[in-house]
Parts: sequence; structure tokens; C-alpha cells
Amino acid sequence: MIHLISTYNNLLEEYNKQVVSKFNEDDFKLYNEILFSAHSCGIEGNSFSVDDTRELKEQQLGNIPVGKTLFEAYEMLDHFRAYEFLFANVDKPLTENLLKETHRILMEHTLGYRIKGAVPGEYTDTDMAAGETVFGDHKVLIAQVPKLFAQTQKMLDDNALHPVILSARFHCFFEYLHPFRDGNGRIGRLFANFILAKQQHPIIIIEREKKAAYLTALKSYKKENTTEFIEEFFLHTAISRMEREIEEKKNLTKNFLNGFSKEKTESL
Repeated sequence: MIHLISTYNNLLEEYNKQVVSKFNEDDFKLYNEILFSAHSCGIEGNSFSVDDTRELKEQQLGNIPVGKTLFEAYEMLDHFRAYEFLFANVDKPLTENLLKETHRILMEHTLGYRIKGAVPGEYTDTDMAAGETVFGDHKVLIAQVPKLFAQTQKMLDDNALHPVILSARFHCFFEYLHPFRDGNGRIGRLFANFILAKQQHPIIIIEREKKAAYLTALKSYKKENTTEFIEEFFLHTAISRMEREIEEKKNLTKNFLNGFSKEKTESL
């Protein structure tokens, strides 16, 4: 773990220099929003690709990609709104009110359609299960939500843990509290990245193709009673993204310059 953290820290400096600092701030925010929304919703079954998501962001409901449902479009549009709301409030502390308002926005147009009687922004009134996981008494678990938020905020204030470790632990604990009827994964990933953004760290994008490994890392908490696996998964995911984007930046620039030089030489 120490080696992974060291690798992350060293890479972060280069990533900020080679990638983040070269972008227009608003353009980089939009890039992150589209990429994160596509994959986070994709993990839950939404079929919008990154390109579909970009098209929806640009044209809204004016041009839903062929083969995509209106439900999926609304799910993605609400995710945009929740992302923008939460990250516009990055200076605010972690609170239940912020959680519930973000969930209300996130599920506004889809929760009632999927689960009759469920209210966006309100906790579940029944015990929950997801896949092969059966969660505990919902009243007991919900009572732990404000404690998790308060403890995480204190860790942030005290700078007590590496940001990625804190983000991973929060996400793991939150998912096992599972306080809402639907949207726990999406809002859990939103707040995990909210924690990173509060400390000026890049958001972690868990690609839909990595869903199986991601769920295995989460389930390891229940099986092994440790958050080590999800912490390692978060670090590996963050490192992989930074390495890929740095390399893409270098290669595209190099290929363009080489191509330009070749064309110039051939034209002489």
C-alpha cells in the first residue's frame, strides 16, 4: 500500500503539470463530468456510451441517440444535474442535508418510475438487498449515516488520511449502509469523488468494463472485514487513469509533430 501511495503521489505531480494545467478549467470540468457520468451510470446498466453521453450533454432531449430509451436519457440528465450541484458546493462540509438534496436531484425523474412509492431524497423504509448481498436492519444502518459523514468530515479537517484512502473507505462504508431505495452506487461514487475534489485531487472514474473487479473489491469488505481491497482498487484505478492520459497527451503531440515534419519535408 505504501508503494502504491508513493506511486500515486509522484504521478499526481506530473499529471497536474502535463494534463490538468494545460486545459481550460471549464473544459476539463466538462470532460470529467461526461466521462464520469457515462461510466457511473453504465455500471448500473445504462447503455449510453461516452460519445452518446457527450451528445446528450450538448443537445439534451433534442436528439436522443438511436437505440437509447427516454428513461436512460433522463437518468443521465439527472446525473449531470446532481454532479454539477454537488461539485458547485465543494466548499461545503459533508452533511446529511447535502446527501439528501443530491439524491433528490439524482433520482428526480427515474426513482418513482422504477420503484412505486419511493421518494427521491428520502431514505428507504424497508430492508435492502443488492445482488447476492443482504444488508442489515435499515433503521440501524440509516442511523449510522450522519456518523459516517461527521467522522469523514473530521478526517478531512484533520488531514488524517491520504485523500484516496479516505475516499475509498467512505465509499465502502456508505455502500454497506445502503440508505436509499435506489441510486446508492451512483451517489456513493459521487460523494467519494466529492471528497477527492475537496482536497484538489483528480476524480476517480471506475470504468464500466471494470465493474466486476470493482464489486469484488467492495464485497471483500464483507468477506475479509477490511477496506484494503477497495483502497488498492481506488489507487490502481487513479494511477491507471493518470498514466493513460499523460501518455495520450505525449503521444498525440509527438505524432502530430512527426507527421507535420514529414509533410513539410515531402513538400519541399
